[in-house]
Amino acid sequence: MSNVDHALINPTRLLLELQNVDRLNQSLSGCLEPQALAAKITDGLVDLFGCSFARIWLVESDGTALRLVASAGLYTRLNGDFARVPMGAYKVGRIAQHGIPFLSNQLAAESWVKDRQWAIDNQICGFVGLPLMVRGETIGVLAVFSRHPLAQEFLEALNILCSSVSVAVQNAQIYQQQSQLRSQLQNADLLINIPLSEQISNILSNLRLILVGTERSLNISGTYILLKAAEIFKTHNCSYCRLTYSNKCLDLEAMLVLEANLTAETIFRELVVAISSLDGTLQSNIYDDNIIQIKLSLPYVTKAKPQINLSHREQEVIQLLAAGMRDREIAQKLFISDRTVKFHISNAVHKLQARTRIQAIHQAYSQGYVT
Repeated sequence: MSNVDHALINPTRLLLELQNVDRLNQSLSGCLEPQALAAKITDGLVDLFGCSFARIWLVESDGTALRLVASAGLYTRLNGDFARVPMGAYKVGRIAQHGIPFLSNQLAAESWVKDRQWAIDNQICGFVGLPLMVRGETIGVLAVFSRHPLAQEFLEALNILCSSVSVAVQNAQIYQQQSQLRSQLQNADLLINIPLSEQISNILSNLRLILVGTERSLNISGTYILLKAAEIFKTHNCSYCRLTYSNKCLDLEAMLVLEANLTAETIFRELVVAISSLDGTLQSNIYDDNIIQIKLSLPYVTKAKPQINLSHREQEVIQLLAAGMRDREIAQKLFISDRTVKFHISNAVHKLQARTRIQAIHQAYSQGYVT
């Protein structure tokens, strides 16, 4: 961080900033689309905090770059010079790569600024860039520009906002991935009737698949995951692939040549949740010259998930919350008090073993309580 006024925090001003953060967080309720969430945040930063403009980039699925998904204020288009920022490039890419927040109240004087004259012409002096992180992993970057110096109270509030936004965005990404998976599976019934080895061979047409063991049927979710894995193998120069049917599980193994800084976790980012949901595992070993061995294992039978029992009223409240209603609107619709709504939401969050309302909505959807 640099060029920050380190005067004592004004409690009254901090309280006002935190109230705005709370209003902004409330607006996220029920929103389960990452880009829409990001747009709510950037719009709110401009409208509630008086920023000149704000932007959010999210890390792409392969982890090599960030994609601009929301921009409000002076610039709203998403297809400009910084629509896609390679990891480690420019200030935004470095913030994402190292997870270190940065702020300045003398933007035009910063050596890394690409166009200092732009900052002077638009009277932009304040800048803050913060990583959006969940459990130590960067999932995006928030950048805010201001014509006024950024006060310490605003920065404290922004740090709190980033924590809640990071969790909300990741939950929305997981929800979106599983929704897409369900949608694709609905159109994949015919795949069950074609041997899996033949389907994988058709994808990896440039090499010969090795089949070990007698083929047996696999559920449609498992079939989809293995086919998506084969597509990933093809994209990353697969030189060897073996499909093994053992007594308890099915293994898909491959040797890949990856570009620098890529890992099994990054190239399989979109499938990690689905693999885990089927009690599967993903293992990798790295050899010289960026050669990596991948082993994806899926059991034939998954463990039974404990059934969660939500009351009828809790289901109603979560369903309305998922529809985007606020607590007061839910209370008015169900003819109950705001306090009772919060009580039912708290119970549902606890029963669903969630940490946030958005996580609870996701879990309720997975259990069939939310449509």
